[in-house]
Amino acid sequence: MMARENIYQSLEVFYEKVDECPLRERAFNFFEMVYVIEGVGLHTVNGNRFSYSKGDLFLITPNDSHDFDLDGTCEFMVMRFGENYIREYQWKSIDHIECLLYYASDLSGSLLVNEQDKKIVESLIQNLQQSVEYVGIYTEDLIRHLVNSILVIAARNLALVKPNSTSLTIDQRILQVIDYIQENIRYPELLRITVIADKFGFSPTYLGSFFRKQCNESLQHYISSYRIRLIEHRLRFSDKRIHEIADEFGFTDESHINKFFKRHKGLSLKAFRNVEA
Repeated sequence: MMARENIYQSLEVFYEKVDECPLRERAFNFFEMVYVIEGVGLHTVNGNRFSYSKGDLFLITPNDSHDFDLDGTCEFMVMRFGENYIREYQWKSIDHIECLLYYASDLSGSLLVNEQDKKIVESLIQNLQQSVEYVGIYTEDLIRHLVNSILVIAARNLALVKPNSTSLTIDQRILQVIDYIQENIRYPELLRITVIADKFGFSPTYLGSFFRKQCNESLQHYISSYRIRLIEHRLRFSDKRIHEIADEFGFTDESHINKFFKRHKGLSLKAFRNVEA
């Protein structure tokens, strides 16, 4: 029988030094971010196995099943937080954070791909470990700021490997276009191909072919898919009403957003929310 764990605070952070995984095939009702301080082994998420080593960072989402196969003694820093923790923090770039949470378990390995960011996270983890061990005034606030910094850096790294089909030799300009799309996903008027092309000094025709060549999908398909992912996330992890979600993403009304969503997912927003509940 699969072991299920719960948390009783919005954020829990602790250090582990273990010789074997204490629970096998664990499933959570919260998010768990695990940083490997020392050690090697195999990490399994939803049946997908990949090796891990010092400096790797993983994020497991609610209802994922995961466990670690340790090759000797390993040290981990574990950060657990519920959906309310994400909702209560006013992220400036909230959509990056939400995509991190939505896609993390689909990645094959560590969230960290940028070498400079690996060094930054290593330093943050050292400070986090010291903060957990030392209980003093404002310790809880400090821990929250450190965890949030790690989350933002992980989200930044995730953005570097999206979309999934992006080539390994992706042009830096396309990464800038993707970043622009993510930042302006709520504003359809800013995502017209003519507007994006003018923003980056391309002709609309060249931008369309350039994006497809780099990402193996059309620019419009990427924008629609990204918007769908965020709408799905609102339905899963927020209490927002349909008309509020429609307004947030620039749709004229509930009918408009339902037609868009049903065209891509085959069901209405209300039906999707009921299925996921």
